[in-house]
Amino acid sequence: MRPLTVMTLTGFSGYAALLPVAPLWAVHGGAGAGGAGLVNGVLLLFTVLTQFLVPSALRRFGWATTLSVGLAMLGVPALLYGLSDALGPILVVSALRGVGFGVLTVTGSAAVAALVAPERRGEAIGVYGLAVALPNLFLLAAAPWVAENLGFWVVFVVSALPVAGIPAARRLAAALPDDPPELPTGTVEGPRAAVYLPLLRPTLLLLSVTLAGGAAITFVPQMVSGDALAATGLFVMGLVAALGRWRAGLLADRFGSQRFLWPLVLVTGVSTALVGWSVRDPDATGATTFLVAAGLLGLAYGALQNLTLIVAFGSVSRRHHNAASAVWNVGFDAGTAMGSVAVGIIAEQTSFSTAFLVVAAVAVAVLPVAAYRPRPVAHPPDHRKATP
Repeated sequence: MRPLTVMTLTGFSGYAALLPVAPLWAVHGGAGAGGAGLVNGVLLLFTVLTQFLVPSALRRFGWATTLSVGLAMLGVPALLYGLSDALGPILVVSALRGVGFGVLTVTGSAAVAALVAPERRGEAIGVYGLAVALPNLFLLAAAPWVAENLGFWVVFVVSALPVAGIPAARRLAAALPDDPPELPTGTVEGPRAAVYLPLLRPTLLLLSVTLAGGAAITFVPQMVSGDALAATGLFVMGLVAALGRWRAGLLADRFGSQRFLWPLVLVTGVSTALVGWSVRDPDATGATTFLVAAGLLGLAYGALQNLTLIVAFGSVSRRHHNAASAVWNVGFDAGTAMGSVAVGIIAEQTSFSTAFLVVAAVAVAVLPVAAYRPRPVAHPPDHRKATP
């Protein structure tokens, strides 16, 4: 797990530092709000497109090559931002980085499933989730200040950190099989639908919380009255999400993940509605309500990331864990993007308060999916020993 943790910390540090700063760089070059919004939109688009291709890349090129190329494409282009602040070159660089980030997200979660036996998978996913969350927690808030006060080039250099993770990635690859395990004798691989249909449920649950989380991350600075309150709310949400994603795995290993799903989806709906209620007056945000809502949303946002990934891996055979990782990551990024776009459109026609109430209603509508308990599926036994 140590090489995976190092690779994840360096890779997501490069991603998180530029997430708020790359759009600022475009504005620095004269782009308007629409152009600035395209920067992360292009990054996310190429991330999702790449995520569909990663399982095939792992089969064809192996872990070492796929990981190394992915980290290089995420880190090296970050230095190219400094060559031009024009929108066109920035979008090209963002597309390249999106390819690298797509590789990092799918391979990271797939490696957890390959390294750790099922009885310790929740704990391992929690540690992995903490490594993902920590760079986002600190760099999302700090990077814009660094860019404005110390210079954009400092952030560009920090964003090249994924390259420093390549040695750890290659050590990780040495512990992972380049090819999926063969099916046991007498086992027949089912049709493609048999692989992807069981993943629909955890993906819908993930979409419900990333719609809300993505909308909050995107629009809190715009809809909350006061920069300090907005920053505090995002920090509270990020901190609780990191802790929730870390500790939820231990509870899932002990008690199973299913019993926690519907309460957390309900918390998603309630907290999102509270966010909408707290910002109903654009000039006077209800600070206490907003901070409580941010903490509750962070809990659901972090814990459901862990639990839905556990459910996804448990829904398919070990042979299809790479596919499960790809589908889960596509669901995460698609939900984040949809939350940002949908809330922006609704808020433009009505208000942010109304938009968040709509997102809350979507989460509540997903409750029957969360409460449903599918029949356990028998998979070939996993004879691996749990790794420390």
